[in-house]
Amino acid sequence: MSRHAHHSIDYVEIYVDDVPAAKTFYGSTFGWRFNDYGETYSGIQSPDGDGEVGGLTVGEARGGSPLVLVVSDDLVASHDAVTAAGGEVVESPFDYPGGRRFHFRDPSGNVLGVFQPSDS
Repeated sequence: MSRHAHHSIDYVEIYVDDVPAAKTFYGSTFGWRFNDYGETYSGIQSPDGDGEVGGLTVGEARGGSPLVLVVSDDLVASHDAVTAAGGEVVESPFDYPGGRRFHFRDPSGNVLGVFQPSDS
């Protein structure tokens, strides 16, 4: 099994209130880049620039969204980036089998997790 690149995710659509604001948040927090497909959808580019790993879309389906986990090589730095960009940590860093992680709420109300494998 290959290891994902720092701050990468698998393809998941994230429902947001405002696509440009969400792009600003995720771009400043994790350095993500985007492909725009109009005012209501933006694809999240693959870290290597080849394809996409997800998308930001305007919608109301946030309540049933899956938990998206973002890989980090430095959990403390990722935690600091989330809070600096306006995210709210809803579960402080904790140990789990295989590493450490925390959960946060983005400005649109989505809850995601960031984890650092114990082998990094």
